[in-house]
Amino acid sequence: MLINKIKKRFSNEFVRNLSFLAGGEFLNRVFRLVTTVVIARLLSPHDYGLAAIIFTVREFAVVLSLKFGIASKLIQANEKDLDDLINTSYCLNWIFCILIFIFQCAAAFPIAWFYKSNEIILPICVVAFYHLIVPNFVIQWALIERENRMNLMALTQTTDSAINNLITLCLAASGMGLWAIVLPSVISSPFIWLFFAYKYSSWRPKRTFTLYRWKEIFVFCRNILTVQLLDNLRNNLDYLIVGRFLGINALGIYYFAFNAGLGISLSVINSFIIALLPHLCAARGNIQDLKKRYLDGLKTIAAVFVPLVIVQSSLAPFYVPIIFGQKWVVGIPVLVLICLSALPRPFAIATSTLLQAVDRTDINVKWSVIFTTIFALSILIAVKWGIVPVAVAVLVSHFVAMPIFTIWGAKYAITSNS
Repeated sequence: MLINKIKKRFSNEFVRNLSFLAGGEFLNRVFRLVTTVVIARLLSPHDYGLAAIIFTVREFAVVLSLKFGIASKLIQANEKDLDDLINTSYCLNWIFCILIFIFQCAAAFPIAWFYKSNEIILPICVVAFYHLIVPNFVIQWALIERENRMNLMALTQTTDSAINNLITLCLAASGMGLWAIVLPSVISSPFIWLFFAYKYSSWRPKRTFTLYRWKEIFVFCRNILTVQLLDNLRNNLDYLIVGRFLGINALGIYYFAFNAGLGISLSVINSFIIALLPHLCAARGNIQDLKKRYLDGLKTIAAVFVPLVIVQSSLAPFYVPIIFGQKWVVGIPVLVLICLSALPRPFAIATSTLLQAVDRTDINVKWSVIFTTIFALSILIAVKWGIVPVAVAVLVSHFVAMPIFTIWGAKYAITSNS
């Protein structure tokens, strides 16, 4: 009986796709854990602080180049409209990515002035080259997601992680310092995704330039882009504030704690969302099926995610000094608090994905504005007392606001479409 229940559970397409992604992410975390241990022992908190600034800038640009909604539009689109939307999306991607590359390079100078560190100018410009490679593979991966071939995404993620971390280890061991973290994001990751995109997708770009139906794409994407930018601002706002008011070294300790603690949790959340969106979109025409898929998704992620976060948080005082070294013990309280703040996140993100699936991205925008404001105010108040109070502010703001949105947003999405 138990075996039959397990078989039935894993015959579900969403659970199967989530299993592929979670399995790939588990291997990614194994590779990354080894790299994190080595990097933590070789680099100083100052180097970690510089890396935090560089990759925060990169993440904002990646939202514009890779996550601004075109993939979601192609996943959601009707089959009869797909060909027109694909070709226009491809051209739009090139326009956006070229502009983003120029903007990121130009932004490196005022950012260096803001943090009083000219060391970050060249790395920020180097990682900007990533955006010139993105348009070559983003459409193919949107189509792969549309077809629910998540096993291919898991394979690519695992390959990318293995090669990326191997290069990082080699560069770190050879004394490259900060560049050991920066260079792999440009010289390996985008080309791995490009290789697998062309290997597993038959779509190829046409030579003609077209912006046919661009307004339709823009209208759909603008709310998603706004939400993504606000989410990214919120996810990195503590870095920006800590680095500016408490200094690069304090930011390095905070960034280490965040990545050593919340990194695993966020990876699981991302795998969940990638699998959930096409799963919900497939049931848009049947409100009962949509509701069932949403609730089943919450149950699945809760069964995996909640125990993971609790175990990781409780064991932090033991594994941090042994694995990463004594110099990072000061970051343990921050690590535990930030890790626990992840508990309500996947449920709120699932609700946001549900609203996206039923074309109510405007609700996501309003929620993001409200929560980002709450989050920013709490961080600005807490930073006066140090990085531990900042972590407390992160924890409290998530536990107060996110459950409210999860319950209300899900109810609204279901009742407004019934």
